[in-house]
Amino acid sequence: QVQLVESGGGLVQAGGSLRLSCTASGGTFSTNTMGWFRQAPGKEREFVAAMRWSLDSSYYADFAKTRFTVDRDNVRNMFWLQMNSLKPEDTAVYYCAGREKYAGIGYRADEYSTWGQGTQVTVSS
Repeated sequence: QVQLVESGGGLVQAGGSLRLSCTASGGTFSTNTMGWFRQAPGKEREFVAAMRWSLDSSYYADFAKTRFTVDRDNVRNMFWLQMNSLKPEDTAVYYCAGREKYAGIGYRADEYSTWGQGTQVTVSS
């Protein structure tokens, strides 16, 4: 069973950047499609971005397409979310999540079986 730990969250001013990291351990990371989700207070958890286990495709929510980038290293068992031009509405807890082995891209939280504990991102105006 893969275990996920996020890091890199924090407080940033609007227009700034953050790079979130997700470190995987205890399993075979290279065969799992990975995703980032976020959850703001009082809102449902929403899809941010994902990258397929085979590294050949990545997908983004509309709000993330021009500002966020995902990347992963299947040798170092790491997955990143680079966030640029941050806005106050990006404030949320960001979660790293993994799908079952060899699964494709998923856009719903219930399609992911493994979750990190989350990292808080706060964007001030």
